[in-house]
Amino acid sequence: MIVISKRIFPERFEGLTLWPVIILKYDNLRNDEVLINHERIHLKQQLELFILPFYIIYFIEWVIGIFKYKDAHLAYRNISFEREAYKNEENLKYLKTRPLFSSFKYFLA
Repeated sequence: MIVISKRIFPERFEGLTLWPVIILKYDNLRNDEVLINHERIHLKQQLELFILPFYIIYFIEWVIGIFKYKDAHLAYRNISFEREAYKNEENLKYLKTRPLFSSFKYFLA
């Protein structure tokens, strides 16, 4: 399910996934196949980890990244779940061939 809400986004972000909903900043982003694929990758990651552990790991990685990189956006870009999603967002067939728990190979890389 896709929901549109301009209010919850920092300026540079356009999409957010909170199981089972993809939230987009603008309605026209529904047509952005790469963004939708990126967010669907997050849905798959969340489902694999039974949702709550995904958010816990995501938050912990982000906090560690802030201390490591001294930059919140760089910390965000280096979260293992984000690295998998960004690396594969343009491959619109990725989710059909993605092995289970693929984000873990980005965890320690």
